[in-house]
Amino acid sequence: MTPTDAATADHRPPAGRRPAPFELLRFAVELFALFSLALWGYLAWAWPWPALAFMIGAPGFAVVVWALFRSPRAVVPTDRVGRSLVEIAVMGAAAIAWAQLGHPVVAVVFALVAAVTGVVAARREDRA
Repeated sequence: MTPTDAATADHRPPAGRRPAPFELLRFAVELFALFSLALWGYLAWAWPWPALAFMIGAPGFAVVVWALFRSPRAVVPTDRVGRSLVEIAVMGAAAIAWAQLGHPVVAVVFALVAAVTGVVAARREDRA
């Protein structure tokens, strides 16, 4: 398998296979990151229009960046470092959003869970 084949390989589970508990946890972490960015966008702004724009724009931007560089079927194939940087940026932004909203415990717990699931997912991707 050439490096190009490995970068474009489809990492989705076979049809009919149930996702493992780790995959469900990983998906929940990703959804919580998007929810965190949307909540930050809504609560961090005093006026309604910037709040609505950031509530939609912040998670929307994160989804586009994730789809382009980090997803299993990424449009732009990147190496492990590039995927890690995108993941750190998105998950870090969500943790910083919680800290800015005045919930440092949630920020730290989310950052730790996101870091552990990110490392495990990267090791599984390298094995596949």
